[in-house]
Amino acid sequence: MEEPQKDLLMQVDGMTCDGCVKAVTKAIQRLDPSATVDVDLEHGRVHVMTCAQSIEVARALDAAGYEAHAMTG
Repeated sequence: MEEPQKDLLMQVDGMTCDGCVKAVTKAIQRLDPSATVDVDLEHGRVHVMTCAQSIEVARALDAAGYEAHAMTG
């Protein structure tokens, strides 16, 4: 049985441009291809609907070069 999707809000430091938005989105979707990702570049936040756990998302973003932690979830 597939896990239900969670609504996560992540604080992601180090995002500065559209290239960062694409890299963050790609890192999350590599972890969960069905995830929806909405990046708020101005505030350094990423809203994710995913089956993955927040710690898994944070680790994927850390591996992509961004410091990330969950604000919710």
